[in-house]
Amino acid sequence: MKKYLAECIGTFSLVLFGCGSAVIAGIVQFGPSGIGLLGISIAFGFAVVAMAYAIGGISGCHINPAVTIGVLVAGKIEAKDALMYILSQCLGAILGAGVLYLIQTGKPGFAMNEWALGSNGWGEGYLGEYNALSAFVIETVMTFLFIFVILATTSKYGNSVMAGLAIGVTLMLIHLVTIPVTGTSVNPARSLGPAIFAGGKALAQLWLFFVAPILGAILAAITWKFGFEKE
Repeated sequence: MKKYLAECIGTFSLVLFGCGSAVIAGIVQFGPSGIGLLGISIAFGFAVVAMAYAIGGISGCHINPAVTIGVLVAGKIEAKDALMYILSQCLGAILGAGVLYLIQTGKPGFAMNEWALGSNGWGEGYLGEYNALSAFVIETVMTFLFIFVILATTSKYGNSVMAGLAIGVTLMLIHLVTIPVTGTSVNPARSLGPAIFAGGKALAQLWLFFVAPILGAILAAITWKFGFEKE
C-alpha cells in the first residue's frame, strides 16, 4: 500500500504544481506579467524532480500511467502492481485537479471556461490551434522520448543518483516544445484530472491523451528492451 499511496501523492503533486502554475500564475491569467511558458515548463519538470527524490525509493516515482505501461512492457513491474499504480495515479490526478478547482473558485469572477484548469486539447480556440494530427504526433513522439530517458537513466547504463534530475529536465524540455500544441500531456492521468472538472471539449478530446502517450510508451519500451537491454 505504501507504493500505491506514494504514486497517488506524487501524481497529486504533479497536477497541483504543474497545472496550478499554468492556471494561477501562468500566461492565461496574467499575460506578460505571468510566469509564461518557461515558468510552467519548469514547474512541471521540478515537480517530477522533487517527487523522484521523495518517493523514488518507495514506488519508483512513475506518477504517470504511460510510464507504468512502459515499465510493464519492458518487464520491470508485475501486471497487478501496474494496474494499482495506474488507479492510484488517476485518483491522485483527480484529487489534485479538485483542489485546484476549489482554490480557483475563490477568485472573483471565476468561471469554468473551455479547457479550464490547465486541460489538454487541440484545435480552434486552443493555444496554437494545431490540428488533431499534430497533437497526436507530438504527444506520441514526446512520450517515446520521455519513457526512453526514464528506462535509460534507471538502467545499468545510467546514473541512478542523477536519474531524477535527468527525467525532470527532460519533462521540462518536452513542455517547452509541446505546450503551444496540446498544453503537454505525455501523461494520461495529468490529462484526466482537469478534464473531469472542465468537461466540454477537454473531456471530448481526452481520448487522444490516453492513446498517443500509451502508444509512445509501448514503442519506447520495445525499443529499449530489444535494442539496448538484449545482449
